[in-house]
Amino acid sequence: MHSSKRARAEGQLFLRVLFVTTEMDDFVRVGGLGAVSAALPRALRPFADIRIMLPGYRDIIEQLTHIQIVGRCPAFAEMPACSLGRAATKDGLPVYVLLCSQLYDRPGNPYGDELGRDWPDNDIRFARFASAAAELAMGKLDKNWAADLVHANDWQASLVPAYLAWRGAKLPSILTIHNLAYQGLFPKESLRRIGIPESSFHIDGVEFYDQLSFLKAGLVYASHLTTVSGTYAREITTEEFGCGLEGLLRVRSDAAELTGILNGIDESWDPRSCAQLAQQFGAGDWVGKKANADYVRKQFGLAVSRGPMFAIVARLVHQKGIDLVLSAADEIIDAGGQIVVTGSGEPALEQALIGAHRRRPDAIGVTIGFNDAQARRIFAGSDFTLMPSRFEPCGLSQMYAQRFGSLPIGHQTGGLAETISDGETGFLFAKPSHDSFLGGVRRAFEAFMAQDQLDTMRRSAMGRSFSWSISAGSYSALYRKLAAV
Repeated sequence: MHSSKRARAEGQLFLRVLFVTTEMDDFVRVGGLGAVSAALPRALRPFADIRIMLPGYRDIIEQLTHIQIVGRCPAFAEMPACSLGRAATKDGLPVYVLLCSQLYDRPGNPYGDELGRDWPDNDIRFARFASAAAELAMGKLDKNWAADLVHANDWQASLVPAYLAWRGAKLPSILTIHNLAYQGLFPKESLRRIGIPESSFHIDGVEFYDQLSFLKAGLVYASHLTTVSGTYAREITTEEFGCGLEGLLRVRSDAAELTGILNGIDESWDPRSCAQLAQQFGAGDWVGKKANADYVRKQFGLAVSRGPMFAIVARLVHQKGIDLVLSAADEIIDAGGQIVVTGSGEPALEQALIGAHRRRPDAIGVTIGFNDAQARRIFAGSDFTLMPSRFEPCGLSQMYAQRFGSLPIGHQTGGLAETISDGETGFLFAKPSHDSFLGGVRRAFEAFMAQDQLDTMRRSAMGRSFSWSISAGSYSALYRKLAAV
């Protein structure tokens, strides 16, 4: 343990934690990881000296006003040399960025080009990032700072615990699985390119069906695994949800080394004070909620309607059950409903939604892309939020929706099962199938027609608290346990 850990704030022993992530809403967002990486470290600041590490994407470099170079990483295997910069968010959260223009200064998103294709050198891009994070944590890059614990997130950072192990560092590490379906699989030749010991390529190491799995490396080498809901922590130890890794996850779970900690949402999700809304409102102020509905209908060119508005604010991918919504769209519209969609994802699903809009422009509104202010107005204006996900590690939209009085209709899985109270703050259905989903939708229509029931459910939903402080307390306790403080 580093003696400088004795730094105290208000008499409390502070751990130094390196939070390694590839998205942060302050700068760049692809999915829920960006929201978590912006909110959780901030919620942990009372408990730890927490610092973020990010790849130096173009979007991040352009937004940071002052970056101080604190260290340099020499070339390693086939990975180029790079520099480590230190900066801070507007509210003073320390951020390290790995500066390597040939790897990170690109158009598109963090993982692929403008057409959605993965970058072919993602193995080098994220191994370089993980290797540098390990060096920083060990005190080899910033002469003024070293970590007591590393918290890595998803497959892109999963090699951090592995590089620490291969370099003989005794630092404890946590890997948080935000979505087990994304594993970071590469051909065996990548071992040489990114400096992984050949001896680790076996069934109890980084090998997964004769490929290299970044995620599996983290599952093997991290001191402790977490995932983003207790239900998902159980689900991923089963064949149905384990993505071929359920055996390893069962071993870690049986050893009490897998913990589910539910995500939260930040305090800005309050319709009484949210500046992006067409009109602010609180529970019971349904005139204020209707003002947002009118605004959304106008924005999307929908017909004036007294019927319910159903929202989808999601990545448009197979996992999210968008095909189930498409198959149920006619029935929803025939019953008097309208559907508003915003998000981006798989081109085929995007095109199918655009096609549905063209067929029924008066009843289906679609925006491909994501805009936070628009998303907030959609939650505020809609009556129901559709979440027929096939699996959902945690999910954030159902929490946002409830706070804004939009009752979620979700598949009873993962975080949806934990955060939606069936019949009280939303509706759960049993299977990710057309009939089961329609059953949930029909219950929503029945509630919409019963004004007292709708009013009671909306008030209950808007009264829910999904504060990050609860999650932060759980993570802080886990940090201290692993660092033996």
